[in-house]
Amino acid sequence: MAAAAALASSSAAVATFGRGANRPASSVRRDVASIRSTTSSTSSSSSRRGPGAGPVPVVRAAAKSSSALDELLGAKIIAPNGGGDAEVRDSVTKYYGETLQTSDDLKTSACCTPNLLPKKIKSILASVPDEVKAKYYGCGSPTPLGIDGLRVLDLGSGSGRDCYVAAALVGESGSVIGIDMTDAQLDVARRHAETYCVDALGYAAPGNMEFRKGTIEDLRAANVEDNSVDLIISNCVINLSPDKPAVLSEAMRALADGGEFYFSDVYCDRRLPEDLRSHEILLGECLGGAMYVEDFKRLCVATGFADPRVLEGHEIEIKDEALAALLGEAKFYSITYRLFKLPPGRLESLCEDYGQYALYKGTIDGHPNAYSLDDHHRIEKNKPFLVCGNTASMLGETWLGKHFEIVGNRDVHYGLFDCGPSPVAGGGGGGDAPAGGACC
Repeated sequence: MAAAAALASSSAAVATFGRGANRPASSVRRDVASIRSTTSSTSSSSSRRGPGAGPVPVVRAAAKSSSALDELLGAKIIAPNGGGDAEVRDSVTKYYGETLQTSDDLKTSACCTPNLLPKKIKSILASVPDEVKAKYYGCGSPTPLGIDGLRVLDLGSGSGRDCYVAAALVGESGSVIGIDMTDAQLDVARRHAETYCVDALGYAAPGNMEFRKGTIEDLRAANVEDNSVDLIISNCVINLSPDKPAVLSEAMRALADGGEFYFSDVYCDRRLPEDLRSHEILLGECLGGAMYVEDFKRLCVATGFADPRVLEGHEIEIKDEALAALLGEAKFYSITYRLFKLPPGRLESLCEDYGQYALYKGTIDGHPNAYSLDDHHRIEKNKPFLVCGNTASMLGETWLGKHFEIVGNRDVHYGLFDCGPSPVAGGGGGGDAPAGGACC
């Protein structure tokens, strides 16, 4: 009875949230808080959690993943034939294993990466086998620089292009595991792995990169242990998952403290109706499974990834006229997110001011003069940069920590920290995607 009441309350809040573009901001905030409170294991009596209020509540998202609320918010995909999760996976496998032969067969730009890649990545790609690149269907560049020695996991690795890049970046002391469920893609990825690591990279043994068959909703079945990786990457795959809460929950489990989920994916500026979410071609093109961006951020927080940050984003072009007509005014965006796993209480629900500042050492490969944590935190080398408590923890207590010096602690609190609006979130300046991190 309690679960049914909570679901009814959540559904009512979602329905209310969707009505009236000119509703007062305070009313919208109350509705968002209502949705969050029903998806958290512990409700907060206030929409603002001050310092010392404890960690953001975490739910067991995977256990809730079959709820009607998940379907309403687009966290679950409806199979084209009305079936369950297995039918969704079969549809995706067929589209990427059989329907698409190369990236030229795509009907939208959703699974195409813009050319604005770092020089380091471009130079690495020059040595990646052509077949691996031809079968690539990513939407962004979800591989950060400066990851030497890290343990990397790629969710939905496909032909392996991002794994090949990561194998070069982590060096011989690091490791890369690619997880995919499509045999045809795994065959391509595995075919060139050994010669690439030994001949192209000059490693003594090919063991730092491997590909495993499995689903991104159940990494344990692919022998990915708890707290076993430092960095998880993914490129235009989460939207294809029939159970997105399970994906985030598994990522949280697999990451070690101080680890990061760094990924690009497709999001929408609204909640899509059922007929579009179950459309086979839209699903394969990464549009049918795209969540409303605000719902995705709520899901991140509910899973334990507090304060999701946006690094960059761009609008997706719908090339096919029939699909464009079907989608109407809905707009889709490729967004690169950064989600950090830190011990409970280190990331708060709002940006709090503790009088801290960060100093960047200029030691991250490819970023000698400045480093962008997200779309509105660009930190110049050796220049003191005021930060909120969350940003201080992201820079100082994660894999980034050796590249930054954080001055100050959390002994004294000065109230809310004004991070300023996110350029990507606001639709101006630094990007055109309607999504920013919580630090805005």
